[in-house]
Amino acid sequence: MEKVLIVDDQFGIRILLNEILEKEGYQTFQAANGLEALALLKEEPDLVLLDMKIPGMDGIEILRRMKEEETEIKVIIMTAYGELGMIQEAESLGALTHITKPFDIQDIRNLVKEHIKAN
Repeated sequence: MEKVLIVDDQFGIRILLNEILEKEGYQTFQAANGLEALALLKEEPDLVLLDMKIPGMDGIEILRRMKEEETEIKVIIMTAYGELGMIQEAESLGALTHITKPFDIQDIRNLVKEHIKAN
């Protein structure tokens, strides 16, 4: 069973993504902040959905630290509309792609499926 780590400070978004992804047959882990996210790397997630706007350690810093610990980790970032600079920085650090909030549930399903299977 593939594992997805959901990193978002908004409880409602974590619950929504958790529900969608569990229905798709993935095992999910949730983190509300950077420290929780980094601690959950021990679960060896196949894919990380990472929000960029997180208080404290922001998404860029979380991504940077994840890549230091696990260079091959697959990360899809979640951003608000128009955060182009942040998207470019995240992709230069190795994020696979981004999805804009508010997102379409079907888009999330497709994106996770597409990237979790790709080696």
